[in-house]
Amino acid sequence: MRISPSVVIFDYGNVLSQSQPVADTQAMATILDLPLPQFSELYWRFRIQYDAASLDPTAYWSAVAQAASRTLTAVQIADLIEIDSRSWSHPAPVMVQWARNVRTSGFRTAILSNMPVPVRDYVLRCSWLPEFDSQTFSCDVGVCKPAPEIYRDCLNKLGAQPSEVLFLDDRESNVRAAEILGLHAILFKDASSAAREIERRFSIPVTLE
Repeated sequence: MRISPSVVIFDYGNVLSQSQPVADTQAMATILDLPLPQFSELYWRFRIQYDAASLDPTAYWSAVAQAASRTLTAVQIADLIEIDSRSWSHPAPVMVQWARNVRTSGFRTAILSNMPVPVRDYVLRCSWLPEFDSQTFSCDVGVCKPAPEIYRDCLNKLGAQPSEVLFLDDRESNVRAAEILGLHAILFKDASSAAREIERRFSIPVTLE
């Protein structure tokens, strides 16, 4: 028997949005005068603290630079913030439309994402972003997935029980944490495989096309 959720919660990065374009990542690496692999390692090294707002934007980029024995000017930091925010603003067309269709069909929907303040503000200004019944961002809650507190924040905003929810995320640790709390969850790899799993496991009258 297929499960009948009433709520669908979406991760943002690599689910509703495309992966960062290489051109944007390379542009940030160039500002720091770093080879791309080293930049990428440092970019993610401090990202949890940034996403949780433990580091503000200047402190985050300064930490990245300091770890590479670099010094940044205020203008360079502003450029990095702008490019970084823009890099996460490219919609995944199929999933964005499906999120709209799901909500139109009567399901409540939400975003649950690890995201720093500048990226959140940039994304929320994007005209393509669908409407959601609630939005939970790590920078507002002060903790990141897979910490249980951020899932509970999202559930509380929705007034939903875990068993009512289908959650989609591209990281296994986040999916497993959701399942431990009682949410139904899918590890998102691409729209086609997600569609097949949703059709197999859940009673949701919307297909991904």
